[in-house]
Amino acid sequence: MSSEVGTDRNRGGSGGAALDFRPAMTRPARTVLVVDDDTEFREVVSEQLKAHNFEVLEAANGLEALLQIKRNRPGVVLLDLAMPRLGGLETLTWIRSFDPGITVIVVTGLSDPESTALARERGAAAVLEKPVDVGALLEQLSSLPVRSPLQASVLVVDDDREMCALLRDFLRGHGHDVREAGDGGAALREVARQAPDIVLLDIAMPGLSGVDALSAIRALAPATKVIMISGIANLEVAKLALARGAFDYITKPFDFGYLAQAVETAVIMKRMEL
Repeated sequence: MSSEVGTDRNRGGSGGAALDFRPAMTRPARTVLVVDDDTEFREVVSEQLKAHNFEVLEAANGLEALLQIKRNRPGVVLLDLAMPRLGGLETLTWIRSFDPGITVIVVTGLSDPESTALARERGAAAVLEKPVDVGALLEQLSSLPVRSPLQASVLVVDDDREMCALLRDFLRGHGHDVREAGDGGAALREVARQAPDIVLLDIAMPGLSGVDALSAIRALAPATKVIMISGIANLEVAKLALARGAFDYITKPFDFGYLAQAVETAVIMKRMEL
């Protein structure tokens, strides 16, 4: 027989610096964020999940959950409906709005068909009642696919055609829609025609420099995230680019794992309007 996790309180009603530019790691479906204001429930569920080789994060309310998601990108959120500050349904709506790739499983101590229906309408993959049947929870988690990266429209700007092709193929391989521009002027025309989610912008180009193009892009499309790329690790240029609104600054030769994370994090921040 499967074990169950819950408390009597859960059966009833609700219970009462410096900027870091490092991108968050994309985490697989085996990373679970447990969100519940009941400390005992979180601890017991976390122990059960860790015993089955899941990585576990915790949050005591909806606001903490959103911060955890922003910083750590879990694959799954186990979300209680009845919480103080920011309730489960409101938290679910926020999660689905800025990161639809996360799987959300709702747990509730209330037998409320209306709330259950609302949770499903807002994108919950499943709704489990407390006390939670651990076997049913594990079955839900084991059936989840490995999470795919967020898709974005990306404009690659570099006068080096081989570099453009390399970045284009890499990004398309990660599911992104990619356009190319060979210089700063062409980049501005592309942005004016259709603003992309992300611009990968080379610093050293003939004509309009990358830093000057950055300022113009920010004026044309303030919501677009610009990641500067450079063949030289120049701290002063990096500071200038960040001061003018660049999202990140990456040097060649690329760490492609870092680049993929930077692009994905930029997409999330754009969707959160940060």
